[in-house]
Amino acid sequence: MIGGPRFIAPLLAMLAVGACGSRHSLQYYGPVPDFELISQTGRKVALADLKGKVWVADTVFTTCTGPCPMMSARMRRLALEFASVPNVRMVSFTVDPAHDTPGVLLEYSKHFPAAPNRWLFLTGEQSVLNRVSLDGLHLSHVDGSLDHSAEFVLVDADTLVRGFYFPFDKERLKQLTSDIRYLAGS
Repeated sequence: MIGGPRFIAPLLAMLAVGACGSRHSLQYYGPVPDFELISQTGRKVALADLKGKVWVADTVFTTCTGPCPMMSARMRRLALEFASVPNVRMVSFTVDPAHDTPGVLLEYSKHFPAAPNRWLFLTGEQSVLNRVSLDGLHLSHVDGSLDHSAEFVLVDADTLVRGFYFPFDKERLKQLTSDIRYLAGS
């Protein structure tokens, strides 16, 4: 099916209310499931720590020579652009927790300098990471491999998924920036 099942209900909702032309017709794609993971600084991070924050999530792995470094570079630009907005965060979830320990994630994060309390690189149990990325963020990932989605996901202050953005499309990145500002009230 074109676009996948996650897009059917929001598309029908947009058509029903005529929201297609609205600049901020953000949809609801469901809640992010509860989790407890470990950040690049070794600190435990739970979903509750992100409640009240608007955040952009992605999935990466530190040994990637393909899209991950480019995605992280674009995420860094967002982190810098929203550095003065107190309720905005960036969150990168590893798809390779066997390799991507907190120390490895800390070294990786140094290539994309941002305050560790503003941009979290998270690792933990594979089952928890899979549940968050697949069931919550609706990002594809082939369990047992490093094949994963190359999208950014926008999550609102109530930890509800609100949008999906291809980071290599300038127009989608502009829309993401606008949508972050809208949700953050900035």
